[in-house]
Amino acid sequence: MPAKKFFLRNFEFNVFDSVYPPAEDSELLASAIRISKGARVLDLGCGSGIQGINAILQGAGFVCFADKNPRALENAKSNLSKLGSNAKTGFVETNLFSQINGKFDFILFNPPYVPSNGKKYLDLDGGKKGREVLDKFLFTFPKFLSEKGKVFFLQSSLNGIEQTEKILKQQGFSRKIVARKKLFFEELVVFCAWRE
Repeated sequence: MPAKKFFLRNFEFNVFDSVYPPAEDSELLASAIRISKGARVLDLGCGSGIQGINAILQGAGFVCFADKNPRALENAKSNLSKLGSNAKTGFVETNLFSQINGKFDFILFNPPYVPSNGKKYLDLDGGKKGREVLDKFLFTFPKFLSEKGKVFFLQSSLNGIEQTEKILKQQGFSRKIVARKKLFFEELVVFCAWRE
């Protein structure tokens, strides 16, 4: 069976077995992200590295690739080697922010969002109402975001977009949906949020 691949700006990248392959969700998030030159970026749940590599291609000065799957970190590192970039990088095995240190100008996250009452969908399983991981993220990311930083994350319309907007507002964040994609039974949206 041939290895899975994805393409980003004329580069071809591999997806290792047991690593979440970029699909419509990853591509939508990558298309919406705008990174400032020289920025410090956290690619949380990096998988094969698509978001962090996209940030480097936009001129990020440092990218921390973070994932709970050590194989994903190996995959991101392998894909990064194809760029020949001078950007500084770090690789951290972590469950959400548990092993993350420091603050970032941009935090990028494509959380698991499929609703279920038990682990059925591996990398996509978002738990009850599909919000378990998303809510942990929303209540934690502000501690790791620089004062003028931005967070970009994806979610499904099945998980309650209004609930996400309410949490961001309670945390003192302005927010905007910067990309949308309708699928058969849901709509994927990309949020950008920043401190008010």
